[in-house]
Amino acid sequence: MSDFFDELETRAPEVREADLFRRLPGHIGAAMEKAPALGAHLKGVDPAAIISREALADLPVLRKEDLMRAQKAEPPFGGFAAQDGSVPSRVFLSPGPIWEPQGEGSDPWLAARALFAAGFRPGDVVHNSFAYHMTPGGFIFDTGARALGCSVFPAGVGNTEMQVEAIAALRPRAWSGTPDYLKVILDKAEEVGADCSSIEIASVGGGALFPALREEYARRGVSVLQTYATADLGIIAYESEAREGMIVNEQFIVEIVRPGTGEPVADGEVGEMVVTTFNRHYPLIRFATGDLSAVLAGQSPCGRTGMRIKGWMGRADQRTKIKGMFVDPAQVNAIVKRHPEISRARLVVTRDGDQDAMTLNVELKEGVSASDGLAEAIAASLREVTKLGGTVTSVDPGVLPNDGKVIADERTYD
Repeated sequence: MSDFFDELETRAPEVREADLFRRLPGHIGAAMEKAPALGAHLKGVDPAAIISREALADLPVLRKEDLMRAQKAEPPFGGFAAQDGSVPSRVFLSPGPIWEPQGEGSDPWLAARALFAAGFRPGDVVHNSFAYHMTPGGFIFDTGARALGCSVFPAGVGNTEMQVEAIAALRPRAWSGTPDYLKVILDKAEEVGADCSSIEIASVGGGALFPALREEYARRGVSVLQTYATADLGIIAYESEAREGMIVNEQFIVEIVRPGTGEPVADGEVGEMVVTTFNRHYPLIRFATGDLSAVLAGQSPCGRTGMRIKGWMGRADQRTKIKGMFVDPAQVNAIVKRHPEISRARLVVTRDGDQDAMTLNVELKEGVSASDGLAEAIAASLREVTKLGGTVTSVDPGVLPNDGKVIADERTYD
């Protein structure tokens, strides 16, 4: 059997990019026509013009808050699902609350490719410990494994002793679930004297797989690889045996943007993941995940040629209440736009006695002086945009951390 799921994984990057943007205009056009809320969201957009990343970046970002407002006004999907006469085979409810329809096909969340990269193969028995209740997590991995030709035990979460009994009886080679729950199962197996040594590989998601935990699994004979997925989109990226970042799944366009905006950042800079899917039934265009990551340069040593990201690096939602008023990363970006001398900025919130205080740290572009009233002008913009006073400090280029934070809340109340 091949080391790859299919030939798409090893295409030249420029071939993949050309194929994605060849298909994108027609997809956007059909989505605008069949999903009325998306059509309204993209009103005035000419789909035929969206033939590059630069053109895509001009479209507005769609956020969960937009979906929730629309779904509350027009349940269940708020007009963002295609109204083409088709009926989703399943409907899910995730925290928010937010409704999600199951897409078409045997692998609607595109999980099979990620499972193959984790070592799952046709004929394997898979013990799936993702939740099947209300949210789609369990079904994402269940359908992907079955599409790959595996047999699935739908364990769900909880009832750990019964899960141990099932593993001892069914002898599954593969496991899927959250990163820490496998340890709970293996520890329980040791406690009760059950043999769960059949598990050799695992695909995990829904949380961080810390290096120490991965190493512990390896000592216990289990190779564990991560996925990055959302209930709305499916498996967006996955690890391969190279374990160098995560490879963006085929059929997705991933952008990394400055938090609170839709503006792409330079490769390597941390920002918010914005994803465009080719799902015809739930065609989310430039959907903001709320998660931080960064593009990892180069191609994976495993031979897959897709874009790589560094994986989950935290949450992008940095909206912060200061002196009783919310300040949003988009406001910080508006200040940066007003002053072309600024290359990067970070608003730091602290306490000054019993009062909130904020300082806007700015990196100036090469050759720009902090004198001649520039700091005062930026401070005036800070007050005008946020309606709050604060100080401005110029820092050397490269001083601000590359962690995606536009607003850093460093307040303590000890």
